[in-house]
Amino acid sequence: MNKSRALIYGVVLAVLAGLVYLQFQHWRTFDWEKFLDNTRDVSWRHVMHGVLFTYFAYLLRAYRWKIFLRPVRRDASTLGLISPTVVGFTGLALLGRPGELIRPYLIARRLNLSFSSQLAVWMVERIFDLAAFTVLMVGGIFLPTKLRAFAQARPVYDHWLHVSGYMLSALVLGLVAVTLLISYRGPSVADWVESRFAHLAKNLGHRIALRIREFASGLNTIHGVFALLQISVVSVLMWWMIAVSYKEVTHAYGAPMQFMSVTKVLLLMGSSMVGSMLQLPGVGGGAQLATIEVLDKVFDVPRELAVSCGILLWLMSFVAIVPVGLLFAHHERLSLRKVAEESEKAEAAVSEPT
Repeated sequence: MNKSRALIYGVVLAVLAGLVYLQFQHWRTFDWEKFLDNTRDVSWRHVMHGVLFTYFAYLLRAYRWKIFLRPVRRDASTLGLISPTVVGFTGLALLGRPGELIRPYLIARRLNLSFSSQLAVWMVERIFDLAAFTVLMVGGIFLPTKLRAFAQARPVYDHWLHVSGYMLSALVLGLVAVTLLISYRGPSVADWVESRFAHLAKNLGHRIALRIREFASGLNTIHGVFALLQISVVSVLMWWMIAVSYKEVTHAYGAPMQFMSVTKVLLLMGSSMVGSMLQLPGVGGGAQLATIEVLDKVFDVPRELAVSCGILLWLMSFVAIVPVGLLFAHHERLSLRKVAEESEKAEAAVSEPT
């Protein structure tokens, strides 16, 4: 582990420790006996349903990547992309941010494609993920859903949900505008950025321009209106499956959590996504704390139940894929740490000025 990564982990650990301490101070009356009772009474049938929906979402991820590959690898199969997809997310769960690049690296290696081309697909994929989640979230906020009814009963939450809905909509519209600009004027934008920011830090302008060119290259994988429609539908369906998996886990706690609908759990998903930006590899922290806070403060779930459910949701959404990923890695004789190091070196090589 290099010094910069150790420093980042140290800062994250310190922040998480502070958050845990604040929670402890706030929850001095936490009843561990109730926590254990709630956990023991979980319906594992619902949990397994949640895990299966999560696995189906990974299958949809592999299928979506296959659509991206059509212009260059029409023979690519969803089945062949499942292994790098699952191993990639296993690396992300166990190694944290250093494992993010495993998936595009393995796909590039398996299909004999350049790493930069798959890195470009990975960047475009993120835009579709954000847009798909936003479509579901905005629909839950403004359409007559259970989330909408819940918010209307609480004017403060209704106001902030509307603000969040408008902000998310503005963010996606901004991303669409930038995407269209890069699609039509990518080289010109990259050249302007490279000259404009070159003096601020060593190779900064080059690195930003490189990402813009990679993103423009990734957009070329969307070959027509039908492909765009396919990718959009698959993306929305995938995030809907994730929402259903969250609902199944909350319903595993029986009557106290039966009020959680698919649209309501979108708030939990959003909080988990934000919290995941601040967590340690293989340990988590941020995602669990954020989910627990929303359950406790927004949905008025008893603290002990919120803690148990928050931990179980994290295990289902982040950790459930690990056993399958390790089996695939063992079968293909892959070392996650070694592949992560190779992918980082490949990214560094791509980023070097020519």
